[in-house]
Amino acid sequence: MTSEPTKAKPVVSLLDYGAGNVRSVRNAIASCGYSIVDITEPSQIASAEVIVFPGVGSFHSAMEVLRTKGYDDALRAYLAADRPYLGICLGMQTLFESSEETNEAGHAGGAPLRGMGVIPGKVVKFDESKRSVPHIGWNGAIPHQKSPARRYLDVDDAKEKEVYFVHSYYAPLTSANAPWVLTRTTYEGQEYVSSVQRGNVVATQFHPEKSGGAGLAFLRGFLESVEDGTLSQTSPLPVDMTAHTQLVKRVVVALDVRSNDHGDLVVTKGDQYDVREKDESTHEDVPKGRGGVRNLGKPVALAARYYDEGADEIAFLNITSFRQGVIEDMPMLQVLEEASKKIFVPLTVGGGIRSYKDPESGKEYSALEVAGRYFRAGADKISIGSDAVYAAENFVNSGGKRTGGTSIETISQVYGVQAVVVSIDPKRVYASSPGDVDEKHTTVKLDDDQKGPNGEGYCWYQSTVKGGREARDICAVTVAKSVESLGAGEIMLNCIDMDGQCKGFDHALMNAVCGAVTIPVIASSGAGKEGHFSDVFKRTGVRAALAAGMFHRKEVEIASVKTHMEECGIRARII
Repeated sequence: MTSEPTKAKPVVSLLDYGAGNVRSVRNAIASCGYSIVDITEPSQIASAEVIVFPGVGSFHSAMEVLRTKGYDDALRAYLAADRPYLGICLGMQTLFESSEETNEAGHAGGAPLRGMGVIPGKVVKFDESKRSVPHIGWNGAIPHQKSPARRYLDVDDAKEKEVYFVHSYYAPLTSANAPWVLTRTTYEGQEYVSSVQRGNVVATQFHPEKSGGAGLAFLRGFLESVEDGTLSQTSPLPVDMTAHTQLVKRVVVALDVRSNDHGDLVVTKGDQYDVREKDESTHEDVPKGRGGVRNLGKPVALAARYYDEGADEIAFLNITSFRQGVIEDMPMLQVLEEASKKIFVPLTVGGGIRSYKDPESGKEYSALEVAGRYFRAGADKISIGSDAVYAAENFVNSGGKRTGGTSIETISQVYGVQAVVVSIDPKRVYASSPGDVDEKHTTVKLDDDQKGPNGEGYCWYQSTVKGGREARDICAVTVAKSVESLGAGEIMLNCIDMDGQCKGFDHALMNAVCGAVTIPVIASSGAGKEGHFSDVFKRTGVRAALAAGMFHRKEVEIASVKTHMEECGIRARII
């Protein structure tokens, strides 16, 4: 008696149109045990066993590439034949008839840009007057259908429920697209389509490759359903429209990375932006523990530890990159490449995101090219520091005119606003009264326990550049408002006065900036215990909070932070 031959696993055909971080999708698929082939010409679409389209960036750039390369008609034919397909983020939005994100010329306004037209309806923008936009973070998904693709998620013992979203535009629930709806999600009162399925065509607004264990479970369920031929065997579920999901508050871990004397990248942590590894006069290593710069390990190993412990996002911050260009910074690119193989939550990288000329070759690199290197290496978001402050100054001095040439504008135009984080590094300038502050700056009243060294009850927050080494005559609130107008999608808000002090976040600063912008704000600098996270979430409008040293030194565990948050009635992602 002969045994049945083992059926070969289907090969995943990846439709990579060259924008954003597709490396993580490749790694996530590989982690599920499937091999990948790249689609490089339209003729490959018809013969594909299963297509994954990880659309990242802007709707216009995605549709332009599909049409320019002749993929659009071949893909429509593939989808019309009900062949296995998984679209991610823009890979879902492009299935709809149109998007108001852009018109045919690639600008806002006018007739919306046409999509693939597979699903009826238009993709629209979240109302910024009612909620922060983009929608960034971990949220739930309420099933409308039972699907083999969700075989590992829709079970009682599924440990992880939330998935990761990052988008400004959404597909509304309508009677016309109701047969397509696989799940729906709530973002601050707005219900929308978070995934679709009809037959073998599946797509998600969330990023499974960035959704930790839940995302990998979805990917595995989808691919196994393709393999065993059950993908299309869906059935409708009873739907309770009074049920809603909730965006959780994010706990972000930052790794301050620098090169040591041997050229290796190490994670360090100093106080108030000190990045020196050795004493300048004695050249001896500084003492370990609080109160000096400490080497804390290798970046990839530490980041993997934080992923396993439940970090919602991880940020690699190249703290000495203002001295060099990123194009030649191969160690940092390698860190991203290695990290994305084992870490399936969002990765942000900061440092050196600017246009510059190579001093040796004389070749000029644009900020867009620099960002592109990071994205291709595995970054999901890039953080812009000094260059954003200079752009804000020029924006204010020009009377609020966009040039289209700043790093923020060029990168967000190609990769989407959600891919651009601006890191602001302000310090307090104390004042006895608001009248002592130049009226162009936002004056903040301080609580009694936050007053200045001479009892000053007010301050303004002066922005700095070059790693906090140079102060500029522009306040943090003005920078935040300006970069939002230029196309930033998120603010990482630091405070030099609080950095490394372990006394909590600067609530006055957080509230001043949160009240001035509609994009999400990440609180940074000052965390030293679990309660500092719960406090900043309860007392300010930030959507995420970041810490470094207390996690590096294992003084506080990520799980204990999230448990404290839940005990205080603040939703957290528990794994």
